[in-house]
Amino acid sequence: MEPKSKISMEASNGSPMSAPMRALPNLPGRRAAKRWESHMRKLKSARKNWELYLLLVLPVAYFIIFRYIPMYGVQIAFKDFTPRAGIWGSPWVGFQYFKEFFESYNFWTIIKNTVLLSLLNLLISFPIPVIIAILLNQLAREKLKKFVQTVIYAPYFISTVVLAGMILVFLSPNSGLINHIIGAFGGEPVLFMSEAGWFRPIYIMSTVWQETGFATIIYLAALAGIDPHLHEAAVVDGANKWQRIRHIDLTGILPTITVLFILAVGNLMNVGFEKAFLLQTDLNIDASEIISTYVYKIGIQRAQYSFSAAIGLFNAAINLVLLLIVNRTAKKISGNGLF
Repeated sequence: MEPKSKISMEASNGSPMSAPMRALPNLPGRRAAKRWESHMRKLKSARKNWELYLLLVLPVAYFIIFRYIPMYGVQIAFKDFTPRAGIWGSPWVGFQYFKEFFESYNFWTIIKNTVLLSLLNLLISFPIPVIIAILLNQLAREKLKKFVQTVIYAPYFISTVVLAGMILVFLSPNSGLINHIIGAFGGEPVLFMSEAGWFRPIYIMSTVWQETGFATIIYLAALAGIDPHLHEAAVVDGANKWQRIRHIDLTGILPTITVLFILAVGNLMNVGFEKAFLLQTDLNIDASEIISTYVYKIGIQRAQYSFSAAIGLFNAAINLVLLLIVNRTAKKISGNGLF
């Protein structure tokens, strides 16, 4: 009887032995209470900041209506879809259209053009904004810095249609400025838009000119967030300008570079349709025919909806795989990732 009385007395006095004895029977209840408490905190925060949540209504509605609901139509890639029968009434054909695309005579040409154009565009256009942002960050004269920012950022607001028209005018064999300059030096006019070999350089250079400014602004914003005391301490320690750029600036914007690189690789197969289609001719089609232009011709011009949906789904799957691989690799190497 004595041991029992001691245990009961210890439990009543709150000894260390009594804590587990009281906690074990009530463990599920405590977890539920914590979940309820967390839920109430979130609800209280939502009521307190209801204006911020109200701002999310339109963006969320946009993504639901224009991004998620259209995913329902992805199934036509696996059906023999006709508008008259509709999605529900069209018969299932499995992977028939995927097989037809893989076995088509121009499959490898389209894939080669898309991958080559995307890789060249990524390798050339991605590092340029980083370099320009670092150079602008070194400028001490604010007026000159703002002027250069405006000059390189302005082309971003030019629409793709206008840009394509400018390219065609400048490169015209008869009245184009470039051919006039070539002729002034005794050269023969170059048929830029009629030769397949010129398509990729023209596409990439125009992309760099149009999109460099926007990416530069992002990197400049990241550079502005670096603590200036780090540079002051580096100067005191005897670091030169290159060492400060390498170990402070580049290191400081590395997370931003990583995220933008992952997003760029995730869109590797999504070469811009508008510019490629507007610059495409019958003579340069061997280099300009990419997945997006091919999908447009098959789906819109020829009304082969299931076939074009299968090609688009294949393209999206490749982009998803690339995104996951690059994100995982970046997290292992640098510790920074998109998710």
